[in-house]
Amino acid sequence: MNTLDTIRKDINSVDQQIVELMKQRFALSRQVADAKKGTGLPIHDPARERYILNQLCDQAGTEYATEIRMLYAKVFALSKARQRAHLNQGHELIDEIKDALQKSAQFPQRTLVACPGLEGAYTQLATTKFFPLPTILFFNNFEKVFEAVEQGLCPYGVLPVENTAAGSVIPVYDAMMQHKFHIVRSCRMRIDHVLLGKPGATLKDIQHVSSHPQALAQCTHFLKEHPSWSVTPSSNTAVAAKKLSEEGTVNQAVIASKECAELYGLTILADNLSDTTLNYTRFICISRNLEIFDNARKLSLMLELPHTPGSLSDLLDRFAVLDMNLTKLESRPIPGRDFQFLFTFDFEASPKDPKTLLLLEELASDPQITHFTFLGAYDEN
Repeated sequence: MNTLDTIRKDINSVDQQIVELMKQRFALSRQVADAKKGTGLPIHDPARERYILNQLCDQAGTEYATEIRMLYAKVFALSKARQRAHLNQGHELIDEIKDALQKSAQFPQRTLVACPGLEGAYTQLATTKFFPLPTILFFNNFEKVFEAVEQGLCPYGVLPVENTAAGSVIPVYDAMMQHKFHIVRSCRMRIDHVLLGKPGATLKDIQHVSSHPQALAQCTHFLKEHPSWSVTPSSNTAVAAKKLSEEGTVNQAVIASKECAELYGLTILADNLSDTTLNYTRFICISRNLEIFDNARKLSLMLELPHTPGSLSDLLDRFAVLDMNLTKLESRPIPGRDFQFLFTFDFEASPKDPKTLLLLEELASDPQITHFTFLGAYDEN
């Protein structure tokens, strides 16, 4: 009976042979790319892949067919990636990124910024975290912020995208699909919800509570403690606070920031309302033009994949093989399309790294990716 050391030596020997054979296979794959060059033949040939997989599975036998199928699906994905990289002759996106990097300057301290809501809204507080001395134009909803930036009314806009307790801000992701913009910075900010009421009101007086749906979703435990209260969604936490100040009664309250208490003359009836003490919201700062500032270490993409088995897995393999860490994967259904989805990816990488640029060039040039948008490269704090 072989000892463990003997078996491991045999495995090492097999692995060395596999590496040499894989080197030969990748070299042959490159020759295939050269042979296809100028012929108009696609890199992806699903019929041939199915044929080869069936042959290999037959050769492997019943015991190993599944493992061989999984292994060669990865081999095909890597081979196609190398072929695309070999055939790519440049892409305008890479030129735009390099141009933005050359123009890189310090992030502005003072500028005009589009922001949803009113003074005291969490997005307004995030705006002052991005810009120490901003001039803020407030808008009624997220859509208007995108429009203000896209149309050049404001050079920058600030929007919430996700919360640690309530998840993604779905209306923002939906609006992303409809507008042209670039992310230039992001930040995480701790959210401290309080319950605000009219001066003289007490917790026992409250019968009705209003706030933004995200804030309500972050305070479910507190609201369950008061099952008799009616809950009404509002477009914005600060808008709800201002309305309570101007039109409300002592039996009404809002969930908003502590800053809203002083701004709108309201009383804090309860604090620490969040379901979790680690309640953070991530905000993005967007611009109309592609701007890449110093220390950009995160990139965001939006793309549509073919509705076929393995398409998402193949894409994820491209990030994994380059040792890139995906920090966000969001999918949203495409309106008017039958179960087709648009994916948003956030991943950690430097836009100055040649392998990052090669990946972006490959994705932007891949005919299997029917929609590709580079959302930006930015720093997050």
